[in-house]
Formats: sequence, C-alpha cells, structure tokens
Amino acid sequence: MENKIKVEVPVMAELFAAGRKPEWLFWVGSAGAFDDRYKKVTREFVKILTHLKVDFAVLGVEESDSGDVARRAGNEMLFQMQALTNIQILDMYEVKKIVTCCPHDFNTLKNEYPDLGGNYEVWHHSQFLQKMIEDGKLNIQSEIFSDKTIVFHDPCYLGRANKEYEAPRDILKIIPSNKVEMQRNRSFGLCCGAGGGQMFKEAEKGTKEVFIERTEEAIATGADIIATACPFCMVMMTDGIKYKNQEDRMKNYDIAELVSISMNL
Repeated sequence: MENKIKVEVPVMAELFAAGRKPEWLFWVGSAGAFDDRYKKVTREFVKILTHLKVDFAVLGVEESDSGDVARRAGNEMLFQMQALTNIQILDMYEVKKIVTCCPHDFNTLKNEYPDLGGNYEVWHHSQFLQKMIEDGKLNIQSEIFSDKTIVFHDPCYLGRANKEYEAPRDILKIIPSNKVEMQRNRSFGLCCGAGGGQMFKEAEKGTKEVFIERTEEAIATGADIIATACPFCMVMMTDGIKYKNQEDRMKNYDIAELVSISMNL
C-alpha cells in the first residue's frame, strides 16, 4: 500500500526559533522513539496529525524519558532528575498541551509532574482521536477491516489509573468491523504483565506468566486482531501471540494504526 502522506515531523526548537509556538507538543516517549515495532505507531499517529492539519511539534533530541519506569522501579532520585529536566525544557518552550501515545507517560506527565511544578493539559492519543471524532474531523468509510473481529485490551495506566475506558472503544466503533470483549475488561481487565517496571526484569515465579494468560483470554474471543493503546501492552500481546503460535491467525495493532490504515494514509 503506497503511503499518501509524507511524514515530516516539526521540531519544537526549529519552530520556536522561527517565532512559532505550536498548539500541541507530541510527546513521543522512549518506546515511540526506540522500539522498532512502536516506531510504526508513532509514524502512523504523525500521519493522522498531519492529515488533520494539527499544529504540533516534537522535542526531538531534547526529549528525555518521562521517568515513569525509574519511579516504578524504586529509583526516586532518577525520576526526579528526569522529570525536572523535562519540566525545564517544556516550560522553556511554553508548552501548554501535550498528546502522547503512551499511557505510562500520560499518567506521569498528567498526575505526577504537577508535584514538581510541571502543569500541562495532557491527553492520551485515544482521547485526542475521540475528540476529533466528536468534532466531525475524523471519518472512516473504509471496509478494510469489515471482515475482521477486534478485541480491545485495556492498558492499566489508561484504564484503572485514569478511568479512561471509552475513548479507545469510541475509536473502534467508527472502524467497520466486528467488536468483542474479553471476559475481563474495563476496570476488571487483566494487566498485560509489563507495568510497574516488570517489562525490564525476569518474570516472578508463579503458575503462569500474566501476558500468556491475557493472550489466551483474547484468543478465546475468536478475535482476529488485538487492539492496544500502549507500547508495553503491544510488546506483551505480540509476544503472547507468538508464544501461542497464533501469528498466522491473529495480529496486534495500536488503535492509531487501525485508524491510519482505515484512512489509507
């Protein structure tokens, strides 16, 4: 499929030097910048922002990790160092509104940075896309997924931590397809197993690894696609699909990818 939108990402420093202050900062996050699979999500979301003519920019090399993992892993000093550095840069560019694809960064920027003096209006990309739908700016006519069944996995840091369950589902509603729910969903959803710094350590001993159990719940629905809205969840669900030998039958897409593919961007 030929890409119709050329991906050009505006950098905050360059715009600021030209006397421009974009409305939105797109916080890419460590996974969006360095993880090969999630780079694709970053690219597709940028295509959507470009298509919608959103006034945005990224920090580029000036963006550091939000500090989420450091704090979850117990390294409070590192978290505060990272956060204070980021706040200094955000304030230097007079950032007011931030959108990010990562629920971990979303939660940290929104709920934890204010304690250190960083106060911003922070949106998860599912909320941003939901608003675009409500404003009539985002419409999908494509039938590319019409013969597919999609199940959504709730990210803990979007759902339980921030009580956002409907935004990603509202996005999936406008994509012609069949939707199903896992037995445990919304506030009762099972964690993918990567949160709280678990992504970066060996699994603790137990009856079954969490990501395998969650993948089995998704497989049980008969879905063709596991939709996610978090880079950590994407890693765990993709690994689960491979572990259960379902790669030929089941795929994992971020909601931004589903929108972009449906719009043939």
